[in-house]
Amino acid sequence: MWISFDPVHKIIPAFVTGEISQEKADQLIERTKEVNDGSLHVFFSDQRPQYREAILKSFGRWVQPERKGSRGRFPKPRLETPPDLLYAQVVKQRRKGRVVKVTTEVIFGTREALEAYLEQSPVSKHINTAFVERQNNTMRQRNRRFTRKTLGFSKDGYWLERQLHLSVTYYHFCLPHGGLRQEIYPPIPTKGNGSPKRWKQVTPMMAAGVTDHVWTLQELLTYRLPPGARAGALCSKPDATARRPCSGCLSTRASKNDNYINC
Repeated sequence: MWISFDPVHKIIPAFVTGEISQEKADQLIERTKEVNDGSLHVFFSDQRPQYREAILKSFGRWVQPERKGSRGRFPKPRLETPPDLLYAQVVKQRRKGRVVKVTTEVIFGTREALEAYLEQSPVSKHINTAFVERQNNTMRQRNRRFTRKTLGFSKDGYWLERQLHLSVTYYHFCLPHGGLRQEIYPPIPTKGNGSPKRWKQVTPMMAAGVTDHVWTLQELLTYRLPPGARAGALCSKPDATARRPCSGCLSTRASKNDNYINC
């Protein structure tokens, strides 16, 4: 599974399931851009080569080079990185399966610009992928389909993706995150001789301002998308070769009362 991760609000903006390929990397960055409010311009990743091209395709800009001289064809337009686009990779060197050295490489932007950005960052002062790696561990611990050497894995990619939509939504709305909790001052007294309540539990979507409370599982499963938001939840690129159509593809022949969360 490919995921993008927002370390400030602990949110997974997008994920893609499938093999390691340029197509899947393009889908991940494209879906991440779709939910971006325009402020996203900094990326950190491992040394997987597909990310460079995927980020450039989604966040680069087309430039028409000037023609040299007054005759001949104009040069072809090319993709260039915007001045504020920053991207760095964490490069791990391994020997006999063990990491022996970790370095960083700036792909887009300058190291000075990255250092200036990190100096203002509320979560980290270094180039690293620790946050998404920790999130991968969280998903593995809470999702049996990622448990190694068991019969809990998905036998079909269709059901894996649907289960992941439910799992990620539960993580976003129902599961308070320890790194997001807020201190209550003064503490709220409790009944009897118990300790006063000092912390407010916060979920990722509460931190992002999407909701103001921790959702129950019943609330999540019975929530219906408003009609205006339904179009944005549909599949924009249906796969004609898929064994089963996704809910977005089914939407063209669904009733007006049907709502779909995933795809």
